Amino acid sequence: MSPIYRGLLVTVQFCPMGSISFSSVPTSIYLNCLTPLYHTIFMETEMMQPFIRKIHEDELWLYKNPRTSSYVPVSTLWTMVLIAPLIILLIGFLIRRNKSEFGQSILALTLTLTVNGVVTNIMKLSVGRPRPDFFYRCFPDGKADMSVIEDIGSSCTGDFDTIAEGRKSFPSGHSSWSFASLGFLSLWLCGQLGVFSHGRGQSWRILTALSPAFMALMVAVSRTCDYHHHWQDVFAGSSLGMLLAWLFYRQYYPELTSQYSYLSYLTQPRSDKSDASNSDSLGYKTLRELEAGKNQLKLV
Repeated sequence: MSPIYRGLLVTVQFCPMGSISFSSVPTSIYLNCLTPLYHTIFMETEMMQPFIRKIHEDELWLYKNPRTSSYVPVSTLWTMVLIAPLIILLIGFLIRRNKSEFGQSILALTLTLTVNGVVTNIMKLSVGRPRPDFFYRCFPDGKADMSVIEDIGSSCTGDFDTIAEGRKSFPSGHSSWSFASLGFLSLWLCGQLGVFSHGRGQSWRILTALSPAFMALMVAVSRTCDYHHHWQDVFAGSSLGMLLAWLFYRQYYPELTSQYSYLSYLTQPRSDKSDASNSDSLGYKTLRELEAGKNQLKLV
């Protein structure tokens, strides 16, 4: 059974039509329908075998780096990607006491991570690029008779799962996850702290906001140092994660140069019917009508 078909079956179970509130269709559909679908596809693609790319002898040097342990283990990565952003968002909630705003930030973050996981896995399986240490995954003893072996990739003697994981180099999952999560957190902090909307520069604001992105960069760079990824894998993964972070951040929050960048679209006050002429097509007042500083973090 294909992962998409399996995901559709799970979606039908978790997404009865009666569960959808048509007063907030996009949010309801995502929470009740798309979440189990994307989650199922992600879990299924984690167990699928990647494309077996032919490796020629003249390019073997690219994949003959020594095997080393990850500088950033998976357990550490998940702590940085999942736990750290939730703690920061929770601190923001405790300061502002706005449940709707907190819900919007969580929804935007989870949507970013969910889509990133699916896209990254599908690309890994489709490309099937060997990792820099693939030779020693293929031949743990480092011995291979090149006069006999025509296709190194299909003549491996190592552990099956280790070899399969060695064919998932492009793009870097560590890089895409780090920038999807911590890149989103940097965008969120820029908006909450008014880094680009106050008309005056304050070093502590921008340094605080960029700290998560710097951590993501360090994770990405480490993947080339431990020979788990080529630099192209890291660049592509980082770009993918940051692109998705920006895309889904902008679905819920205005541009960072806005005077009210700290407010999500949902928490902007609705206009009265008599003021409809001054509102946009969704019935929201224009940003300049908002009270200056309302609900803003009091960080000066």
